[in-house]
Amino acid sequence: MSIATSSIATTLGIGSGVDMTGLAEQLAEAQFAGRNERLATKSETLEQRISLAGSIRSSFSTFASALGERMRSGDLAPLPNIGNTSVAAVSSPLGSIGKGSYSLEVTKLASNQVLTGPVYASADDTVGAGSLTIRFGSVTNAAFAEDTGRTPLSIDIAAGATLKDVVSAINGKNAGLNAYVAQTSAGAQLVVKGADGAQNGFVIEAAEDGADPGLSALAWQAGGDPARLVSTSADAEFLLDGLARTSASNTIPGVAPGLSLTLTGTNAGAPTTIRFNSPDSALSSVMQDITGALNEIVSELRSAIDPLTGPLSRDAGARALRSELSALGSLVVMPNAPDGAPRTLAELGLAIERDGSFRFDNDTLTDALERDPAGVAAMFTTGINGIYATIDRMARSNSMASDPGSLAGSIARYEKQTDQLNRDMEKLAEKQEALRSSMVARFASADARVAASQSTLSFLQSQIDIWNSQGD
Repeated sequence: MSIATSSIATTLGIGSGVDMTGLAEQLAEAQFAGRNERLATKSETLEQRISLAGSIRSSFSTFASALGERMRSGDLAPLPNIGNTSVAAVSSPLGSIGKGSYSLEVTKLASNQVLTGPVYASADDTVGAGSLTIRFGSVTNAAFAEDTGRTPLSIDIAAGATLKDVVSAINGKNAGLNAYVAQTSAGAQLVVKGADGAQNGFVIEAAEDGADPGLSALAWQAGGDPARLVSTSADAEFLLDGLARTSASNTIPGVAPGLSLTLTGTNAGAPTTIRFNSPDSALSSVMQDITGALNEIVSELRSAIDPLTGPLSRDAGARALRSELSALGSLVVMPNAPDGAPRTLAELGLAIERDGSFRFDNDTLTDALERDPAGVAAMFTTGINGIYATIDRMARSNSMASDPGSLAGSIARYEKQTDQLNRDMEKLAEKQEALRSSMVARFASADARVAASQSTLSFLQSQIDIWNSQGD
């Protein structure tokens, strides 16, 4: 008898009258209830461990990232600022630290050569065939001093080439030249611009194809048509701390320790001052913030590894991090610091209480600043040593899943266990369903036999009733 038939029979009151399907489901569930409960509990525990370990790891990574950003561009960054912002934009090269002040006087900006060609009716006019040779060096209307260390640029111009084709050929060489066609009131003209810097001037020579002449019209030499030389190339000229300097570009990286310049204007005779921010005034606030961030992590970690109630009480990664934090105050974060300079966070006022929490002593920091302000400031940089480097290394080590002793290693282990647990739960569900189906089939067969017996009993009872009535 099928499951559907059994249900119909039950509904009609046939057989035993018992819901065999429901009974099978209840018995199968009861059979596997203990194992299902144990697996569900394990699954819940693993999820809790993964979530908690991930939260602690994320908190530490966020702390390290925020600290680094504060040192790179926040109130701890020794960034330069300039009194006259129309003269230059100032910045610090990555990994370079500036201090003190500089005077800056810009007398000339770097410029590029702009050369025009003869007038054509349109950009589609043909220009002849042959080759153009562009030589680089110092150029004025009167003279050209070639830079012999630079290879001349040779450009082939095919027969039938137009002014637009010449532009494409020059730009296609990617030699630091920018060519275009200017549609002026007089007509179409070739414009060629070089790079900034005195040695980036250029002249143009032409070798015509005798069968297709005309290309020599694009040539230009110093002393030629002066109207075609719109501007000449020149180096930037400036005085930094009174010392005369030159640069082929207006962008000058590393002009002094911790200082890069982008020149934007001149201020001849009126020097401006460049100063670096001092992070000293922000150090107390930063140390308080570091202490607060560490205490938040420690509090979450303490609860997680509690021997009685902590989900991570036996977790290697969590306990390793707790050990690292407990030693943070005395850890040497400036191994290359000179004798007498601060080397540990404890020397800046970070103290550790008995319960593992942190406390900040501002008086200790004040004393350190009075003794060695440069040494203290050196600890608050983004170099390979210092406070940020130490915190960042701890954060990175706890994000390495390949390390079984890290939080990320713990998470990877729990996730692997969760995958296996899910497979075990799937197998158990399959076994439970197989038992339920088997019970439904057996119960249906038994119910059919009960129904047959009841039918026989009913027949016999009716015969007996007939016999009894005849006897009367």
